Amino acid sequence: MVDSFYDQVYRMVTRIPRGRVTTYGHIAALCGKPRAARTVGWALHALPDDHRVPWHRVINARGGISIAKVGLPPELQRSLLEREGVVFDADGRVDLERWGWIGPRRRGRS
Repeated sequence: MVDSFYDQVYRMVTRIPRGRVTTYGHIAALCGKPRAARTVGWALHALPDDHRVPWHRVINARGGISIAKVGLPPELQRSLLEREGVVFDADGRVDLERWGWIGPRRRGRS
């Protein structure tokens, strides 16, 4: 049985460590569909209420929060990230160089 793209997204987002963030586009690329950033957003929006996926660790490519478009207050995502130690600048952005997650480590690589 082949997992859906949404299932792949959920599995990948679950791997983002506490206190780190990544972008919709990066999750799409890690799942093998580098042009599917918007679909990653749709997948996270479609999460059931009882999920355990840390959706709040996925932000836009500018380091900002984009969830207001799906009916959630941006303050919620920011609050969840700040509780994990992620710092926002004066413009409400996260420094992706400092807080960004590049992906799972591959076995056999140093």
